Amino acid sequence: MKLKLSTVTIKLKLPIAALLLGAGLTACTPQPDSNIVEDNMEFAQQQLRCAFDEIDYAVANESPESRAQREKNGWGPLTNPRNTEPDGTLHLVPSKDWTSGFFPGELWFLYEYTQNNFWKKKAQQHTDILEQEKMNGGTHDMGFKMYCSFGNGYRLTQDERYKEILLQSARTLSTRFKPKAGIIRSWDHNKDKWQCPVIIDNMMNLELLFWATKESKDSTYYNIAVSHARTTMKNHFRADYSCYHVIDYDTITGQVLKKNTHQGLAHESAWARGQAWALYGYTMCYRETKLPEFLEQAKKVEQYLFTHKNMPEDLIPYWDFDAPGIPNEPRDASAATVIASALYELSQYDRKNSERYKKNADRIVENLTNSYRTTLNKDNGFLLLHSTGTKPTNVEVDVPIVYADYYFIEALLRKDKLEKTGKLF
Repeated sequence: MKLKLSTVTIKLKLPIAALLLGAGLTACTPQPDSNIVEDNMEFAQQQLRCAFDEIDYAVANESPESRAQREKNGWGPLTNPRNTEPDGTLHLVPSKDWTSGFFPGELWFLYEYTQNNFWKKKAQQHTDILEQEKMNGGTHDMGFKMYCSFGNGYRLTQDERYKEILLQSARTLSTRFKPKAGIIRSWDHNKDKWQCPVIIDNMMNLELLFWATKESKDSTYYNIAVSHARTTMKNHFRADYSCYHVIDYDTITGQVLKKNTHQGLAHESAWARGQAWALYGYTMCYRETKLPEFLEQAKKVEQYLFTHKNMPEDLIPYWDFDAPGIPNEPRDASAATVIASALYELSQYDRKNSERYKKNADRIVENLTNSYRTTLNKDNGFLLLHSTGTKPTNVEVDVPIVYADYYFIEALLRKDKLEKTGKLF
């Protein structure tokens, strides 16, 4: 999670029901014998059509104060949804925000599932407005922004323009690599607190670099990604395989200066989404490298998660595994969706425990479907309730957040592929 760049405060508008009815889609409440993937994908199509309406309304009704602040900071136009605020208003972000790529990624997923050109055109529209970010060297979030959007687009269309944008994005991300420390710098903010901070979230951005080596045949990207993953594995994790959120490095000596947890309860606590990023990140690194050390790390993180005394029965984690008020603490559905998606993939690589991984992923998907979904044609078009961004500063607490939806759809697609073909890739 990163700093919020822009907040748009707009009163909710009723969705245009005619558009939804015209699509010929019908509401589908989950039933015990229903196809959970089909049901959720139908629900997602209706909700994202609702989202288009809400986005248009939000852009048209941005307050003059918000627009002036955004332009003063050089953030560019508003692009895609980030979350619903506690008062029910929709929060849109400019392309610079780390979450800007998730919404177009969802649209690409719907195109992949339906093969309906309506979703392809919408995905292209919401992807193209992010192109300028390919040169933004002030952030490590190229994977989140560019690979979730342009990456999915290229995978599904083989559009050469997308390929070039992604390669430039990888080149830009590589400029943040610090050879002495062996890591990619994460944040540039809070320079009074950290010299060179690296967050566990950064594991997710390595997929773009692995892709760039495969496409360009330049091993530089691969080597940077492996170095970052190994250094993170060495310094981010405790003896029980829980992880810190932020490690601060001396870029001259490579020495670790601080071990912090910025968005969790305390420095020594286990922030739920951080553990989810770790599980997903090392599972992905094993896919891309086939290095056994990464698979072992993913397995150990999974074991930590699913043997923890504070993992709820429904497997939707509290925002921090050490939160003092459990069971009366906010959940983080976004952590659950990342974990579920990772488990479907991990089940392909660790055959001994494959059945358990898939069973737990299925339980997460089922519980999210039955107890965490939004109301049809409401909630600004988001899919899931009860995500938590940064509880210590009371930002995005118990609200819909876009990356929960993105990884939920990805998990559903992975479940579908596994059950139909027995493989993901």
